[in-house]
Amino acid sequence: MLSLAALDAILGISEGQLIEDIIIALLAAPQLAVFFEKFPRLKNALTRDVPRWRDMLKTRLQQTHAPPHLIKEVQEYQACQKLPETAFSARLPTTLALLQDVESPFTVQAQQLVAANPHVTPALQTLFLQRWRLSLIVQVSTLNQQLLENEREQLLAEVQQRLAMSGQLEPVLVENDNAAGRLWDLSAGQLSRGDYQLIVKYGEFLQHQPELQKLAEQLGRSREAKAVPKKDAPTETWRQLVREPATTPEQVDGLQHSDDILRLLPPELATLGISELEFEFYRRLAEKQLLTYRLHGDAWREKVTERPVVHQDFDEQPRGPFIVCVDTSGSMGGFNEQCAKAFCLALLRIALADNRRCYIMLFSSEVVRYELSGRDGIEQAIRFLSQRFRGGTDIASCLRAVAEKMQSEAWRDADAVVISDFIAQRLPEEVIGQTKTLQRQHDHRFHAVAMSAHGKPGILRIFDHIWRFDTGMRSRLLRRWKR
Repeated sequence: MLSLAALDAILGISEGQLIEDIIIALLAAPQLAVFFEKFPRLKNALTRDVPRWRDMLKTRLQQTHAPPHLIKEVQEYQACQKLPETAFSARLPTTLALLQDVESPFTVQAQQLVAANPHVTPALQTLFLQRWRLSLIVQVSTLNQQLLENEREQLLAEVQQRLAMSGQLEPVLVENDNAAGRLWDLSAGQLSRGDYQLIVKYGEFLQHQPELQKLAEQLGRSREAKAVPKKDAPTETWRQLVREPATTPEQVDGLQHSDDILRLLPPELATLGISELEFEFYRRLAEKQLLTYRLHGDAWREKVTERPVVHQDFDEQPRGPFIVCVDTSGSMGGFNEQCAKAFCLALLRIALADNRRCYIMLFSSEVVRYELSGRDGIEQAIRFLSQRFRGGTDIASCLRAVAEKMQSEAWRDADAVVISDFIAQRLPEEVIGQTKTLQRQHDHRFHAVAMSAHGKPGILRIFDHIWRFDTGMRSRLLRRWKR
């Protein structure tokens, strides 16, 4: 079976031009134009998908089989092209019968040509084949157009769905063009409007907690780019102009007005001992009007010195990914749960903007994992936000899982963030030792986001940074009063 793409090649039809026309028509759709005007960042992200659409439409043409009657007609046309005049004349009745049998649009025109010219001539053969080819081109182009129009409608529906979701999530997750591009990639999943409204809900909650959002931004910037000096750096000489006395001044050569304290006359020094004249002394000092000795040889010359200077090159390393551990125990329910989920959304926003990965671990009696920056990140985020917080607090199991994750090459620069009230049992010594090894030998950083003022100091002591966001009623009222 021949595909539509194969018929295009046989008849010399430019399928690339057909595909370009469909893509231009898609991007010019009125509903997209209105959306792009409102969200220009997402327009740039969407245009990156154009090559993928082009390849998809081309593949669709290659995979779609042409109708059997059209294939028969094209094969007959190819056979007639190769025939000499006498053979073409002998085959003509069979060709007309086939055209009628497959109900070709060229049938009537072919019969008229043969009826008007009883004898087959080279001119008739050329005219017959040319008009037949035009008829086939019209038929194949019509099929291509119908197929591509159907694909355009489906693609437009998919784009509209993704744009609707991206438009809703843009205020929550998009900080720059890089974040807009990654959000567009994450929106490829099949999600209903009710699903991603959960992200919008926690985004609105985060807007009403500016202190929590500011805390996430500070934590995201806490790891500065590391600069590692290279060994065996080259050296070079450095020339500097300095001034030094040409001769040592020894002989008094008169008096002058200046601010040279070391060469003051004794009467000037005496005024410092008189309280009424002290401010006058300082005034004259500022104006360089104190009487001082002028010494012979008080001249200066330029001297050039050289010293070795070592230039060091620095390799800047990007900030690493986030491994966010969220305590889902019963004590973290209610307002704590809302704050923890909103804080994770704030970290995801930073991760998308800085092209970092964001991995979530929920811990209570067991550890549940979600990667929010993967291809299905939006689906993973919705599943995470749908989780309910209940159970116990097992920070030790979570830290063991974090240590295991950090052993992989992709997470060797990761920072761990533990969100909890830290009301839990003390950590085992082996977990403390493992954490300190990661901090000391592998340069991993462990951050604690403490949501209670009653967290155990023994647990918090292992963290590099402690970010406090007390969710107690008194602290909540104080934050609202300050706003």
